[in-house]
Amino acid sequence: MWYCGLGPSRLLDVRENMLDFNRFQWVSFDCYGTLVDWETGISGAVDEVLESHGVRMSRGKILRLFADVEPRVQVSEGFLKYRKVLRRVMELIGRELRIELSESELGCLADTLPDWPVFPDTVEALRVLKERYRLAVISNVDDDLFAGTAEALEVEFDAVVTAEQVGSYKPDMRNFEVAKERMGIETERWLHVAESRYHDIGPANRLGIASVWVNRADRGGGTRRSDAVPDVEVPGLWALARMACAV
Repeated sequence: MWYCGLGPSRLLDVRENMLDFNRFQWVSFDCYGTLVDWETGISGAVDEVLESHGVRMSRGKILRLFADVEPRVQVSEGFLKYRKVLRRVMELIGRELRIELSESELGCLADTLPDWPVFPDTVEALRVLKERYRLAVISNVDDDLFAGTAEALEVEFDAVVTAEQVGSYKPDMRNFEVAKERMGIETERWLHVAESRYHDIGPANRLGIASVWVNRADRGGGTRRSDAVPDVEVPGLWALARMACAV
């Protein structure tokens, strides 16, 4: 086991088969949860709606409810654009809590998504990584929704693959297969970075793609649990940039 000097509470855990970062040409990222603080965005939007109906629910419970409902919607009705997925999620949350939501309340997640906050280390880490690698995004989102987020990321990606373009949602393998075709590289030249072991690390394992799990403290309630194993675990994107680019 090897550790990067980030202080005792922020140790960087790299497994014994430590990656050779010189072998990679492309680094791809999940967006929401990895680059963008979607848990704050989700919980804030839902909490505001619930409070207007006199319902009090903790951030953790909101995120667990979302993590349970969202994947079920994505696979239960054929492919729906993500804006419709998020609307359906709010419908089911309202049904679960026995409250009737207005049209604007049903649209709260999609309407606020382009303004969900970027993690503090995201932009600088992307800039550093961009100096060495070609960068891609593989995201369970619509093109127009990502366009709003892209401005805040401040880095031009060399490839962007959305669920809308593919017609499926991660962890479906097709999203990664389309990304591989767009990037035009061999698998061993590709590193994928994500917060969700369920949506991203699992498919990367199955396709033989090297992966980095961004495991930020006190986060992860917005995605389903998984026993998928990454090659590297980091506490944030800046730690990855330091390792990959010797910052």
